[in-house]
Amino acid sequence: MIETAADPGLTAGIWTIDPAHSEITFSVRHLMTTVRGSFAEFGGSIEIADDPFLSTATAEIAIESIDTRNAERDAHIRSSEIMDVANHPAMTFTATGVAPARTGRRARHPRYGVDGDLTIRGVTRPVNLITEFHGTGVDPWGGLRAGFTASTRILRSDFGIQFNVPLQGDRLVLGDDIEIGLEIQAVLAES
Repeated sequence: MIETAADPGLTAGIWTIDPAHSEITFSVRHLMTTVRGSFAEFGGSIEIADDPFLSTATAEIAIESIDTRNAERDAHIRSSEIMDVANHPAMTFTATGVAPARTGRRARHPRYGVDGDLTIRGVTRPVNLITEFHGTGVDPWGGLRAGFTASTRILRSDFGIQFNVPLQGDRLVLGDDIEIGLEIQAVLAES
């Protein structure tokens, strides 16, 4: 049976991403393993419309804050060969549409497809975030919070990131596919 997510029941208003309780991660093939990393500095907001499928979201991620647990590698990623932080200090995301996601199985949490424009190094490409909504609740300080998990996959070459080093045979040091993961808590700022 194929199911679709229904109205999520989110309170209409502006929700602010709480970076202290959120996480943006990525993984990419490097040599014979996968390297994982995260960004420490980011922010954004989600504007839930009365019709939740007309909602919008924006986010900005500071590239300088990248952390792959290796200072030398992080410095190289920030360089002009890869992310060119001096000329492109941030990547941005702007949602352009929300729709119930079709799943081939009964999902534990409602799932949505969030279409949007991702800009990296001044290049903008469409992406689709497969997003799970984990519900809302009141935090210890009286704020209303919502939780989301989202993921997408991009090709770094689509954003003009061509750096690589050939290895023996037809292999390369760095893969083209990048998996991006989001764990987001948002706080209702105004309704």
